[in-house]
Amino acid sequence: MAKEPENPRLILGFKLRNLRRDRGRTLRQVAASSGLSVSYLSEIEKGKKYPQPEKLMRLAASLGVPFDELVSLKVADELGPLKQAVTSDFAREFPFELFGVEAVDLWRLMAGDPVKAGALARTFREVGRVYDVRVEHLLLAALRSYQEMQGNYFPDLEEAAREFREERGWRGDEPIAPAALERVLEEDWGYRVDRERLDADPRLRRFRSVFRQGDRPTLFVNDRLLPSQQAFVLGREIGYRRLGLAERALSSSWLKVESFEQVLNNFRASYFAGALLIDRGVLGRELDRLLARPIFDGDAILELMARWEATPETFFTRLSQLVGELFGLHEIYFMRFTSPSDRDTFWLTKVLNMSGVPVPHGTGLGEHYCRRWPAIRLLSERREPAASPERSLLRAQRSEFLDDGAEFLELATLRRLSLVTDSRSSVALGFRVNDRLRRVVRFAADPAIPRRRVNLTCERCQLSAGDCAERAAPARLHREKMDRMERERALEELVG
Repeated sequence: MAKEPENPRLILGFKLRNLRRDRGRTLRQVAASSGLSVSYLSEIEKGKKYPQPEKLMRLAASLGVPFDELVSLKVADELGPLKQAVTSDFAREFPFELFGVEAVDLWRLMAGDPVKAGALARTFREVGRVYDVRVEHLLLAALRSYQEMQGNYFPDLEEAAREFREERGWRGDEPIAPAALERVLEEDWGYRVDRERLDADPRLRRFRSVFRQGDRPTLFVNDRLLPSQQAFVLGREIGYRRLGLAERALSSSWLKVESFEQVLNNFRASYFAGALLIDRGVLGRELDRLLARPIFDGDAILELMARWEATPETFFTRLSQLVGELFGLHEIYFMRFTSPSDRDTFWLTKVLNMSGVPVPHGTGLGEHYCRRWPAIRLLSERREPAASPERSLLRAQRSEFLDDGAEFLELATLRRLSLVTDSRSSVALGFRVNDRLRRVVRFAADPAIPRRRVNLTCERCQLSAGDCAERAAPARLHREKMDRMERERALEELVG
């Protein structure tokens, strides 16, 4: 990540290049009048070097500007947006190194034409303001990209979880009790686990867990969570300790993202917890048998989920981590929707898309997600809360995208939320239908699995109201697109 000390070098480089160009001077001319080499001046302009005061004084004299003006972090108006970009929280926190680049390399490229780069930075800032894109959005998006680059499979974390389970003598074919995990935290790391405080304070009742540092660390766990959810919270805490992850968020919900290190460490500790609770080897063997069945059996999948007493989200997340590595099913997506029980409103609260095909995501304001997605159909059809959060429903569907014909086999589940009792959650895992899937997932060809044509949102869909009984809004954006294409066609005919 970019560090604060780099910024003075970068700002000096921007200013030096701008001053030199304003005066119509070449690097060679400034080098000759300042007694510095061309290569050294080039390094300064690129933000790689910061000269000693004596050399800066020679540069200031060569360019005809006061010394204080040259070394000041204040910049010309046209460079203001560029300086803001260089010194922003985004520049300090975004994990450029994950993508094989250094932040300074980007700023060097921008320094090639500071005025245009400043305009570009101003544009990005304006777009972010209009669409309320905050640094945490970018950091979480960077994490998703990192997961996608790795196929969402991390061998080092799998091995760490396997070793820890074997050290404790825990079997991989049965759930680990929360009490056993709690004992490890207490005995190995001196924790105290408090299950009363969060539920007692109305302001904290929606937190699953909160961590408090101290001579005796305290983990506050919401006692209204299911035992399997408590096991995950405790397993994640063990992950923080076992993996040596110091920088962390203090709460289970992201109220404020302070650094990418927090985001990444939370992911690594959570991955460890999932791998600890659901053994890769055992799950792989069970999935091998299940996928070989020619007939879809939703109950068998729910029974497999129940074997580890896992919630649908934990189980489907674990599948998303393993199906690529174990079965070569790399083109997948994971989605989670939530909805209040008394309203026809749906929020997409989590998505990881490794399919190469657009799936529901953060679409435009006011758009309505396509009601034909099985995750949303489950939420739409079952308005009354389930008897308890432990109960889950499961549905399979073959979904064909209207825009490009890509087809997916999608599994979706539904359950009531534990901490927000008037809301429901539906998670879905989609597998792109291709030759690999047809060979591996035998039940994908089951004629009993319904097939439906889907789109992203009602506003973007070309199906008429007569063709789609589930339509929740007019096809406004589709009509605008068709009108625009018709005007373009007429213009082409006119001008030849």
